[in-house]
Amino acid sequence: MSDERFDCIIVGGGLAGLTSAYVLAAAGIEVLLIEKGNYSGAKNMTGGRLYSHSLEKVIANFAETAPLERKIVKERFSRGSAEILTLEYDSSGLLAPAGESYTVLRGKFDRWLADQAEEQGAMLVHGVRVDNLLIDDHKVYGVIAGDEEMEADVVILADGVNSLLGQKLGYKTMPLAKQAVLGVKELIGLSEKIIDQRFNITDDSGVAWMLSGCGDVYDGFIYTNKDSISIGITMTLDDIDKTGNSAPQMLEDFKNHPQIAPLVAGGRLLEYSAHLIPESKENYLPQLYGAGVLLAGDAAALCANLGFTLRGMDLAIESGLLAAQTVIMAKHENDFSTQSLALYKKKLENSFIMNCLKSAENCRNLTREVDFNSDPLNAFNNVLKNAGIK
Repeated sequence: MSDERFDCIIVGGGLAGLTSAYVLAAAGIEVLLIEKGNYSGAKNMTGGRLYSHSLEKVIANFAETAPLERKIVKERFSRGSAEILTLEYDSSGLLAPAGESYTVLRGKFDRWLADQAEEQGAMLVHGVRVDNLLIDDHKVYGVIAGDEEMEADVVILADGVNSLLGQKLGYKTMPLAKQAVLGVKELIGLSEKIIDQRFNITDDSGVAWMLSGCGDVYDGFIYTNKDSISIGITMTLDDIDKTGNSAPQMLEDFKNHPQIAPLVAGGRLLEYSAHLIPESKENYLPQLYGAGVLLAGDAAALCANLGFTLRGMDLAIESGLLAAQTVIMAKHENDFSTQSLALYKKKLENSFIMNCLKSAENCRNLTREVDFNSDPLNAFNNVLKNAGIK
C-alpha cells in the first residue's frame, strides 16, 4: 500500500467520508478511505435520525436496499421537567421528499454504505490509524499511518469532531466547552409489538421525540427503531459543571421520569455510548480547505441542533458530496491549490447546510423562550417556520 499513489485519500469512514468515497469512485477517481475502526460504524453512537434528501441525490432510491429502521411519521416536542407539555406533530410534510426521514442504527447503516462505496471501486482499509499528514511547502500531499506513507493529490479529512489531523494543520482547535455538546445514549431492546403499542404506531412507522429542559442542564431525545429504542440526553460541556450529577446519572434520572419510565420498562440494555457533538455556529467553523486538503462532516463542525430536531447525518452526507464534487473539478483542472479548492466553501454556502446552521441558534432560542403554555400549537408552528420546515 505504501508504494501506491492515489488521486484522493479520505481519513474517516463515517457518513461524510463514505459519501465522498462513493461519489469519487463512481466518477473514476482512484480513492483510498482509511478508517481506524474495525469496520465503518464501529465507533458511532448507535441510533439516530437520517433525513433522506442528501443521500437520495447520491444513491437514488437508497431506501429500497439500505438497512433502515422506521420511517418517521410523528414528531414530538416536549418542554418542562417535573411537568412536561408535549406536542405531537403529524403531517404529510414529514413524508415529503424534503422532510422524509428514517431512524437508523449506524453500525448497520455505515457498513451498508461502505459496501456501496466499494462496489463503485473505492478502496477501503479498516483498523488503521492515520497519525499525521505529508506536507510540503504548506501543501498536503498524503498521509502517514504507522511506518507507511501514502501519497495523493488531495486528502479529505472526515475524522470526527476532534479531527486531530485538522488540529495538527492548524485549521481548527480543540473545541471550547461552549462549542461542544456531550451526547450520552442507550440502545434499549424491546419487541416491535411493544414499541408499536407504547408509541401508538404501526408497521414500520416511527417517532422522533425531543424533550427540551427536561433536566437542569440537559435535553432528552428518543427514537424508535424496529425492535429497540434509542434514548439519550445532550448537554454542552460548559453546563456539566453547573450540576453535581454525572452524565450517566442524569441519563438514569431521565429514564426514570414518570412519563419516560413506562416507555422503557422491561427493556434490555443493548448498547451504551457517549459522543462529542459540535455545537455549530458560523463563527465556530474551522478552516474548511487549504492546498491539497478539505474538511467534511463533524471534522468541519457541520452539525445543527434546532431544539426540536438534531441535524448531523444529512449535513455530513451533503458535505461529503460537495467535497467529492470539488475534488472531481480539481482533478479535471489538475489544480489542487488553495484557490482551486475554495470552490468547496462556495458550494457549502450555496447549500442548505449554511442555512441550517444559521437557523439553528434562532430555533434553539425559540424552543426555550416562546410561551408554549398559553398557545402551544402556534408556538410550535412558529418554531417550525423559523427552521424553514413550515
